[in-house]
Amino acid sequence: MLDRNLIAERLDLIMQAVSRLRKLGRMTGEEFSRNEDAIDVAENRLRRALEALFDLGRHIAVKTGAGIPADYRSVITLLQEKEVFPAQFAESIKGMAGYPNRLIHEYNKVTPQELYQIITTRLDDLEKFCWYIVEFVKKATDSQSR
Repeated sequence: MLDRNLIAERLDLIMQAVSRLRKLGRMTGEEFSRNEDAIDVAENRLRRALEALFDLGRHIAVKTGAGIPADYRSVITLLQEKEVFPAQFAESIKGMAGYPNRLIHEYNKVTPQELYQIITTRLDDLEKFCWYIVEFVKKATDSQSR
């Protein structure tokens, strides 16, 4: 059974992070690159949002019987197979699957320009993911109440 509290907490964490990251994305690339605090906040919020996204996806995959994901990419594959979101979106968001590990294990290679590009071009995917999850949970709730 889906844990509604876990789902709500993770969705909230993702959306709070997106909100904060959007504010940083209003800076110019040059301003962002010179601002260590902005870079630190962006790294932290992006990592937390992605960890929450994949944690949430794993929970839904396991609890709905889609399977046990072996890694972040397989979380997305299983959710797409379960029709949580369409294949086109799955392909788009899969590109972010390796990024939490990059932020943690290859932190010394992450550049301010790379972070800035993500926070100015990829946040819509995080919001869409949340929307698809909410819609899926609504449908699951509706079918359980029948």
